Amino acid sequence: MKKVFLIILVLCSTFSVVAQQYDTAVSPLKGEKWWGGLVALGSQMPFNSTTEWYDLGRKNLNNQVVPLLLSSEGRYIWSEQPFRFRLQNDTLLLHSDYEKLNVISAGKTLKDAYLNASANYFPPSGKLPEEIFFSKPQYNTWIELMYNQNQVDIERYAQDILANNFPTGIFMIDDNWQKYYGNFDFKQEKFPDPAGMIERLHKQGFKVMVWISPFVSADSPEYRFLAQKGYLVREKDGVTPAMIYWWNGVSACYDMTNPEASAYLETQLCNTQKKYGIDGYKFDAGDVAHFTDEYTFYDSNANACTFSQKWAELGLKFSYNEFRTSYKLGGQPLVQRLGDKSYSWSASALLIPDMVAAGLLGHAYTCPDMIGGGEFGSFLDIDTDNFDQELIVRSCQIHAFMPMMQFSVAPWRILDREHLDICCKFAQFHEQMGNYLLQMAVHASQTGEPIVRHLEYAFPHQGFTDCHDQFMVGDKYLVAPMVTKGTCRKVKLPKGEWKDDMGKKFRGPKTIEIEVPLERLPYFERIK
Repeated sequence: MKKVFLIILVLCSTFSVVAQQYDTAVSPLKGEKWWGGLVALGSQMPFNSTTEWYDLGRKNLNNQVVPLLLSSEGRYIWSEQPFRFRLQNDTLLLHSDYEKLNVISAGKTLKDAYLNASANYFPPSGKLPEEIFFSKPQYNTWIELMYNQNQVDIERYAQDILANNFPTGIFMIDDNWQKYYGNFDFKQEKFPDPAGMIERLHKQGFKVMVWISPFVSADSPEYRFLAQKGYLVREKDGVTPAMIYWWNGVSACYDMTNPEASAYLETQLCNTQKKYGIDGYKFDAGDVAHFTDEYTFYDSNANACTFSQKWAELGLKFSYNEFRTSYKLGGQPLVQRLGDKSYSWSASALLIPDMVAAGLLGHAYTCPDMIGGGEFGSFLDIDTDNFDQELIVRSCQIHAFMPMMQFSVAPWRILDREHLDICCKFAQFHEQMGNYLLQMAVHASQTGEPIVRHLEYAFPHQGFTDCHDQFMVGDKYLVAPMVTKGTCRKVKLPKGEWKDDMGKKFRGPKTIEIEVPLERLPYFERIK
């Protein structure tokens, strides 16, 4: 009887450990505001007094996840594991399945909180992506070619870039160039000479990246080999390769928590580079939201966030990389990109707050979404009489002062000469700002500081917590683009002396109203 009682006691204790959950309530300081968690929530930061629950372990909202919350009053929350959070009447509520979360006091400002969190939990690596990312545009073939990626149209796109006097840069060949997922050879019927194509693109001044994902088409030789080796994510039974639902259908998936599987995939990608002359990869997918069912990973302690982190860590092996989602990994030389936005003024207005959020979560080397938005349906069968060309120009201007800019829809296809010339001007402006942007990238690699900075970060407690339409680039330039339709806007200048893009000087703090004709991108250089 005593033995039975001990067994029951052990089982109850085990269940108690497994079922342990941790809740924390953080009382607000006077005027305290919070940022963090999900890059895609940038436009909702700082968070309202009361919000819904956000679960970092189940939803990534098509973008990066970082288990970090930052306060305007110098406090922060960090965990290595995903957690849930919400605000309720300004009280921050936290829930974790892994550990008791505690608020850390690091100073009195948003900048104090960020720099302390960065130094302790995601210190700068001292490395940065290839310099060309900061000085040249990127050209992605998605919107123009969609699933019809092919050699003829890719080379025509490159020729059109040059013919319209746009700068050369990084050329990204998007989804459906491969025979099928998990195979890394070009489709012969679409690409009769892929190595020759890439060599010609190189001679024209482009670097070339291609789209990949961790998915593997079932009933393929690669699938059978990977399943036999145990390199695929498995179902709950620990035996059957899992079929993962994603935007292109249902596929098996590399188990990135398995070091052998990751090393094998790295070898395949390196071999593809050598075979065709590819410079690097656009690493798509890896979303936490794809792995919320019960799956078995090689690492028994892994979860969906672990998978996302390991997928992104593979990108560290390639100096030309791009990610739309990842878990943690702030301070690392990874190129991040905002999630696809729609072609609309409301979506254009999301670019600044989302970019600021990316910086506050440790991702300094981030590219906004494709200019004009990344939804191809917006650019099919365009009615030229009703198409809003102004929106494309203003989107291009927002990108021009960001660390990176990316075209996908071909401006020369959808714009008249006036609007096209303005876009070309700002692509060249981005190139002219390349040295400064690179300096800020080097600074970020050494200090962890964001390149794109919230005004509250740069000028704490001056009334900028809710500023969503201005941003700092480093500590020198305040940028105030048009994010709504029109030709005038208000600009709020912080303390100090400022000189605008037209040479006019101002002394802050001051709110001014300025005229912004279509060809103008307003910015203010900090004099002192």
